[in-house]
Amino acid sequence: MHKEKISLIIEKCLKEYPCEIDIRYDEPMKNHTTFKTGGNADFLLQPKGENFAQFCASLLKNLSHEKIPVFFLGGGANILVSDRGIRGVVLDTKAWSAKNNSIQEKEESILVFKSGTAMDEAARIAACEGLSGIEFLAGMPGTIGGAVFMNARCYGREISDALIWTEIIDLNDFIIKKILLKQNDFGYKYSPFQKTGSLILKACFKLEKGDRNEINKKMNEYVQDRTKKGHYLFPCAGSAFKNSRDFGKPAGQIIDELGLKGFKKGGAQIAPFHGNIVINTGDAVASDIRLLMDEIAVKVKNKTGFQLESEIIFAGDWENY
Repeated sequence: MHKEKISLIIEKCLKEYPCEIDIRYDEPMKNHTTFKTGGNADFLLQPKGENFAQFCASLLKNLSHEKIPVFFLGGGANILVSDRGIRGVVLDTKAWSAKNNSIQEKEESILVFKSGTAMDEAARIAACEGLSGIEFLAGMPGTIGGAVFMNARCYGREISDALIWTEIIDLNDFIIKKILLKQNDFGYKYSPFQKTGSLILKACFKLEKGDRNEINKKMNEYVQDRTKKGHYLFPCAGSAFKNSRDFGKPAGQIIDELGLKGFKKGGAQIAPFHGNIVINTGDAVASDIRLLMDEIAVKVKNKTGFQLESEIIFAGDWENY
């Protein structure tokens, strides 16, 4: 799709804001998602360096003018890419936030992370600083940018509990902005960025002083709990469906009570060990996973009247899948 046009735009932006960049054409997205399936991206870009933000702002502006779509990629932990892949450009933030280059700022109980920082790494950095508040991220796949976008939550905590501001590229005017945030800007698995689509560059957290040993103990308990629940046994994207207070019980329990654990569609399966995890048993294509989720939602609706809502983001071309 517009390969020559996209190449010229990248070249133009690099001249304006030079930075290191890995450019991959027709890149298999199965190599960039925790589901380990999905088609190819026309272009996958992994820029890094001091001009990262300025380069991205210029790139997004120029791509927008040409009506070329862009998909923002973090850890690929909460997405399912279509078997047809992703048209246009996939912009990967992880290289900019490579290990040992994750913290942008730190001051007393304040930590600022680049968006591509792995959630587990952010939790461990905070622990090393003796700071408490994001322990629940330990062992979670994905990145800080994705966690902010989804308002990641677990063990009674959510990312917005500690978040005070973000730096973004506003897709209305392509200007880099700092956005102050309030708790009521967020909801269950919801952030304001799900409406704006802005590119999250950095996230600032106000944490609390704590005992390093206690913080590390708690994080190890969370990792052990996730291991016990089978989160790392197969390629997956964590919870498939959102929970709802209207249900009176977790979505996974509802699916389990209907006897659907272990239910399969092609290479996709509702995990035998958890009703709200869909796994790739090894040879699943993306349509297997989505069709399985669709069928589970229909069965739950027919039996209980509850409408399950996907927690997984469906990326790419899903028309008539």
